[in-house]
Amino acid sequence: QVQLVESGGGLVQAGGSLRLSCAASGRTFSSYAMGWFRQAPGKEREFVSAISWSGSNTYYADSVKGRFTISRANAKNTVYLQMNSLKPEDTAVYYCARSRGTYYGQVRSDYDVWGQGTQVTVSS
Repeated sequence: QVQLVESGGGLVQAGGSLRLSCAASGRTFSSYAMGWFRQAPGKEREFVSAISWSGSNTYYADSVKGRFTISRANAKNTVYLQMNSLKPEDTAVYYCARSRGTYYGQVRSDYDVWGQGTQVTVSS
């Protein structure tokens, strides 16, 4: 059974950077698109970014476009989220998710395996 484990969260000042990692178990990681979502207190979980199985296609929510970069290393079964120019409104628990297939969707139902989440806190 595939498991996803996020790491790299923490406390950072506004304008700072963090790099999240998501390590996947299993031998079919490279066959699936992957995504990042986030959930702030009292809010719905929202889409942040997604990447195709090959890494050649990426997609971002408007709120993070130009500041966040998603990438993947299939040889390491790992997907990354580089977050720059962080803002207090980026504070949330960030979740890594595996797509149901090769499509890199933007809604929760497009994904069927989720990590436990990593907390990102941006202070003003």
